[in-house]
Amino acid sequence: MEFTIDGTVAQSARLILAKGETAWASKGSIISYATGLKWDLRMPGGLAGGLKRSLSGEGMALTYLQASAGGQLVTLGANTPGHIEEWDLDASGPVLTTRGAFLAAWGPGVNITAAIARRPGAALFGGAGLVLQRIEGRGTVLVHGRGDFRRSVLAATEEVRVSTGNVAAFSNTIDYDVETVGSLRKTFFSKEGLFMTRLRGPGTVLVQTLKREM
Repeated sequence: MEFTIDGTVAQSARLILAKGETAWASKGSIISYATGLKWDLRMPGGLAGGLKRSLSGEGMALTYLQASAGGQLVTLGANTPGHIEEWDLDASGPVLTTRGAFLAAWGPGVNITAAIARRPGAALFGGAGLVLQRIEGRGTVLVHGRGDFRRSVLAATEEVRVSTGNVAAFSNTIDYDVETVGSLRKTFFSKEGLFMTRLRGPGTVLVQTLKREM
């Protein structure tokens, strides 16, 4: 699979599929595609997986792409301004994506499942949602973030606190929860959220500089 990421304000991804190659993409992400590329909607994990995924805000089904000839081009976009970041599953391991952050994935044995938030507080107040998408296996994942990306690699027990809605994706090894940051008075005058997501390493965190509407 060959791919490029184009654009500045609202980036898109151009994938070139060889004959027989396949890829997963978020529903509604196709901008254009060649005539030798076929697509349909499928539910990774079957109906149970689709029902869980619907809680993550991605919808029950994902777009399944398959090339019937060589050199088939498809252009994907997230329909909102922002940037696209590559996540190498071989180098960085499985990734959890928050609502609206998954764009595409491909590779041998790529598996996409719905993951329930480990802590109730993270589900209710952290901006990530009750259900996240976990992508694992061998291959590549494209993550979309609003605004620009900030990538942090956390050592074991190292922590970072991120404002609600700014978390785009993180390693499966990251432990995450939610903390209050102060009084209602402090929140009102600072215009910061009352809750912050606490992420603890080891692992990688992708933060988007613009909050995603939850």
